[in-house]
Amino acid sequence: MSISFTPTRVAGAIASALLLAFAAAPASAAPVKTQVKNIVLVHGQFADASGWKPVYDILTRDGYNVNMVQEPLTSLDEDVAATVRVLARQPGPSILVGHSYGGAVITQAGTDPHVAGLVYIAAHAPDAGESTASNKNKIPGQIRTVTTPDGFVFVDPAHFHEDFAGDLPADQAEFMARSQIPAAARVNTTLITNPAWRVKPSWYMVAKQDRAINPDLERMYAARAHSHTVEVDGAHTIYISRAKEVAAMIEEAAQSAGN
Repeated sequence: MSISFTPTRVAGAIASALLLAFAAAPASAAPVKTQVKNIVLVHGQFADASGWKPVYDILTRDGYNVNMVQEPLTSLDEDVAATVRVLARQPGPSILVGHSYGGAVITQAGTDPHVAGLVYIAAHAPDAGESTASNKNKIPGQIRTVTTPDGFVFVDPAHFHEDFAGDLPADQAEFMARSQIPAAARVNTTLITNPAWRVKPSWYMVAKQDRAINPDLERMYAARAHSHTVEVDGAHTIYISRAKEVAAMIEEAAQSAGN
């Protein structure tokens, strides 16, 4: 018995084979979603980068490449420059995270093309033409500071635990009070010129018992930036006391900003 192959029958067989091939293609042929693996952490005033250690430990354990900025706290421009230098060393896009005054730094530095997203932890997020001082004057906190004759500001050590680190043990707060880095007063009055949260996705964690930055000011910042927002119980130092929640928000930003 012989089988004849007409042009019509051959064309039909080829079409069927192509359909089967496409149907059997692996799922990996779909666009692959990526996530940002680089995290840059920016501290605020009256502290240094070592306070990020609990967050650093969680993120590095989870496979992220984490670097901290040690700002000089001498001017907003110099603090932004220090941040951009760290961003430039990263092997790809980064999530930029700021605590407290560090939020103003990432707001100004975050338009850098290396930045994929912004995370604000109880932080300032001024708009163009605003400063941290102008916004604190509108919605004041309760922190008590001292200004030196040469124009540097620090938290009164007698009130540091209550005003800055109320969610930390007293001995830890005492050490932080004695090791705090005074900031040049001008960092608080320098105006933001190009706020990154207007062009980059952002996340915001509000500290509900914050005395350094009024929680209502934090809520205003988050709402205005249309940030993905979470509120937690804690004082200004939630980046230490709520490290697990802070790291989880950063990881959420890294997974979302890369898609």
